[in-house]
Amino acid sequence: DRRREVLAAGSPIEPILKDVGEIYSRLLDHRPVIQGEIRYFVKEFEEKRGLRELRVLENLKNTIFDTNEHVLPKCEQAMHNSLNETIKRLQAANDMIHRLQEKEHEGRKLQADKLMAREEKRVAHWEELMKEQQNKQAEVDEEHRKAMERLKEQYSEMEKELAKYVSF
Repeated sequence: DRRREVLAAGSPIEPILKDVGEIYSRLLDHRPVIQGEIRYFVKEFEEKRGLRELRVLENLKNTIFDTNEHVLPKCEQAMHNSLNETIKRLQAANDMIHRLQEKEHEGRKLQADKLMAREEKRVAHWEELMKEQQNKQAEVDEEHRKAMERLKEQYSEMEKELAKYVSF
């Protein structure tokens, strides 16, 4: 308050106070200087950063171009060659497997034919055996019938002779 009164009155101190204010602002008030330094630092940083990023982008562009022009065609050619070789090998393996399957199928068919022939042989042998058994059974039955008839005759003769002796 006192300062205002002194300044308002238009006293001779006024020019001195202005000079002191200027000296104060130049010596002790560093805000304008600091702000200028900050602006200068930010400007330098952004310029250098922009140049650095521009160089990085340029390097990336060169790398991509080199990859597209040189590396990618080489990789594509190598892949194409490898795939052709792989397809040939797979085709050969497929052919081999097909031949093996045919041989196995022929082997199974041959075994099935042999088994069928053995089965037919066994059935024929069984039928022959059964006929032979029936013939033998018929022979045995015939012998048994003849033996029974002989025994009947023998017993009937024995009964007749016995009847002769019973009459005594």
